[in-house]
Amino acid sequence: MSEGYEILTLDEVETAEHRGSNLIPVRYTLNFRPAGVNAWIADTGGQLIPPHEEDSGNEELYVVVRGRASFVVDDETKDAPAGTLIFVEPGHNRTATAEEDGTIVFVVGATVGEAFDGGGWDTFAVAYTLQRAGDMDGCRAVMDKAMAAQPDSWALPYNLGCLEALAGNTDEAITALGRALELNDEDIHHYLREDTELDNIRDDPRFQELCKGATGTGSGLSRDGAA
Repeated sequence: MSEGYEILTLDEVETAEHRGSNLIPVRYTLNFRPAGVNAWIADTGGQLIPPHEEDSGNEELYVVVRGRASFVVDDETKDAPAGTLIFVEPGHNRTATAEEDGTIVFVVGATVGEAFDGGGWDTFAVAYTLQRAGDMDGCRAVMDKAMAAQPDSWALPYNLGCLEALAGNTDEAITALGRALELNDEDIHHYLREDTELDNIRDDPRFQELCKGATGTGSGLSRDGAA
């Protein structure tokens, strides 16, 4: 990276798994902060955009930059060759599949009138991909960097706890979840009870103690998004 700017192609960005799709984590790679910016890539028949609604209030603009996609917004299907722009307001279900090999869709999203806060779902996707590949050191490095940048975010240590639990690292998982609980004991209880990614550590007395200390019904944890 040169001082003050960086130039790269979408093909140079290493992809990450996310909900059955291949994410090109543009925002994470460039540390772009004003809005959500990401891209998705798939071959013919593959899922590009994971099915979701933007209940956070984000508006999203999808740009087909290569290939051809088929978009479904609510119950309406649209053919989208390269150069197509598709703008979707909050509250509408959307998904897309590739109609040609190597199709790429670029997405920009944010909420009108609010400072951007994407919840770190794309950072989690990068860390999750590393964890799945057996690279826990790389996974922790991604999450540690994010937590240093957002020390008040409870969702980041919570997600790290889930990744440690999935990897079978009980001590590390308990430590990370305890940190998340210290930051927010109102929203975490529901997730501690219901999150299947924590099943590996549910019998540990320390985890059960964390559950006793947590309150609330759960809100504010984002692992979904397109931008």
